[in-house]
Amino acid sequence: METITRKSLLYKSGLGFYCINPVLGCRHGCRYPCHACMMALSYGRVSSYDDWCRPRLVANAAYLLKKELSRMKVKPDCIHLCLSTDPFMYQCPEVIKLSLELISLINSHDIRCSILTKGELPAELADTGRFAADNVYGISLGSINEEFRKKWEPGTASYADRIHALRVLHEKGLITLVHMEPYPTPNIVEQDIGDILREVAFADQLFFGRWNYNNRVKQYPRYLSFYAAQAELVERFCAEHGINDGVNA
Repeated sequence: METITRKSLLYKSGLGFYCINPVLGCRHGCRYPCHACMMALSYGRVSSYDDWCRPRLVANAAYLLKKELSRMKVKPDCIHLCLSTDPFMYQCPEVIKLSLELISLINSHDIRCSILTKGELPAELADTGRFAADNVYGISLGSINEEFRKKWEPGTASYADRIHALRVLHEKGLITLVHMEPYPTPNIVEQDIGDILREVAFADQLFFGRWNYNNRVKQYPRYLSFYAAQAELVERFCAEHGINDGVNA
């Protein structure tokens, strides 16, 4: 895999929390469109969608992170991986190896991590001798329809594999999260949200959000009412199953 170098790695996002992005680009190639890809194109960091789908490791990521963590006067409670790439990019062993190294490094400074992926969460994350027991491990899951995944998230792990990897960590007593965003309207794919919720009823946290940056969503009649109804179903399901919920619909 190609590499790049950066002058800094750790930053505070516009959303108010700290993040690292140790890779430029993402092989998953999500076609929602991907906000991270749009931003990289607008700032000239990549030249095209195909260029975005050719990820490059930040070769000096561990060096930068060690330096930046050691210099922090007030350490954050949590650092997120990642906002503009995927820490466990599917079938990218170099990315996975680097992410595991960086998570371990962050945890060694008594800072927990939150992780979100469309790949498979590695089972070794359950090693609480190396990784913090209060890390939050999450998957993105807007559907369980594989035809939808192949069209809109072509390079990602299957939904079944994502859920299985998350369940493995849950059964080891770790904190698990399901991020149901972007959730599609029925003109994009017909599905019952209850089917998805039942697949992940074991999770500790669930976040639901609508689909942005695509006019197809607004072409669905009363799309805002649709999202309000789905959000209500999510909130009710979470209350019944003792799941912490967050809704952005």
